Amino acid sequence: MKLNQISKLNTAKKGKRVGRGIGSGKGKTSGSGHKGQKARSGVAINGFEGGQMPLYRRLPKYGFKNFTKKNYLELNLSSIQSFISKHNISETDTINTDLLKKYKFIKPNDKSVIKILGGGEITSKNPIECEKITKVAEEKIKKQGNDLKINFKN
Repeated sequence: MKLNQISKLNTAKKGKRVGRGIGSGKGKTSGSGHKGQKARSGVAINGFEGGQMPLYRRLPKYGFKNFTKKNYLELNLSSIQSFISKHNISETDTINTDLLKKYKFIKPNDKSVIKILGGGEITSKNPIECEKITKVAEEKIKKQGNDLKINFKN
């Protein structure tokens, strides 16, 4: 094999050379047309629509994301009781977000806090830790004799 017999495989195609005479097809103005902003160097007209009101200004503003909003995981007393009986949780374990994450009741990176609702009944005497609780649920828990700790943060 000689150097003149090697075929050109995967070689980059040479680009069109602009500004090399009128006969080349890209001579004189080098494909930029005549005068105007787009004929100059350093042009960036993103979103410009030729004087028409641009799309991003025609559409209405919308949306707001409250960064102080808390997401509550609402649990009825019946769902807490079924959780305790399903996982055979001893009466010394406190029902809180850490325990729920441990048993994969909620996702590990979930930032939700617990709010207890009064639906159903609770029979176990586990201590309960939550952020919010309804009056009905609080009465039922105290009547059962459970320890209740409310971590209210505003």
